[in-house]
Amino acid sequence: MNNIKRVISIGGHPLDAELMGGPIIIKYAALGAKCTFVNVVQGRLEGPNVTEEENDRYVENLIQENINVAKAMNSDCKSFGYNSKELPTENEFIDILVKYFTDEKVDLVITHFSGTLHPRHYYTHYTVKEAVKICRNNGMDIKLLYGENCEDLVGFVPQAYYELSESEVDTWFNALRKYEIFNGKVNSVPYYDYYKTMGKVRSMECGSRKFTKAYMYASYIENL
Repeated sequence: MNNIKRVISIGGHPLDAELMGGPIIIKYAALGAKCTFVNVVQGRLEGPNVTEEENDRYVENLIQENINVAKAMNSDCKSFGYNSKELPTENEFIDILVKYFTDEKVDLVITHFSGTLHPRHYYTHYTVKEAVKICRNNGMDIKLLYGENCEDLVGFVPQAYYELSESEVDTWFNALRKYEIFNGKVNSVPYYDYYKTMGKVRSMECGSRKFTKAYMYASYIENL
């Protein structure tokens, strides 16, 4: 693990990057790596009766939550700030990601798996995957993992298991609780129940007695 110095976890919306990459980032940050949670879409308060003023307050609060959650995991955060209806074309965003990964000298990227019910998740999966392929073809030794996400489970096959200590589990969930959406105040998705349970399920799969987070390896041609 010590050869990884720059880690990015990139999700379609706020909370996705932290759910997928949080456990790994907690570990790498403790080893001195620079770690960043990245959101493609900033987020928006949905509903037929939502006013622009209400949405502006929601987004302002969400931006501060991004910062607070990342800080609680000894990391920083970045948002591309796009509206879900005004995303760049896939090719345009791939170019943006290639420049970002290259400028940041990224060693490891964590993102969505392709088997998702959410169009922005797939957009993120595809563009990140293609950007990583280009970076690798350009000579970067950049690695890609797909993180487990409750909305991206179609065909997801756990291949890499990371054990978490009790303190790492507490750090992860205490950080996630700084998001209102994680606490059930924005929608009814049972995030805590799902990820707490899956930590136990994955530990049984791999024969561990510790809370465990699962990842899937990206398929690409090795350059070495």
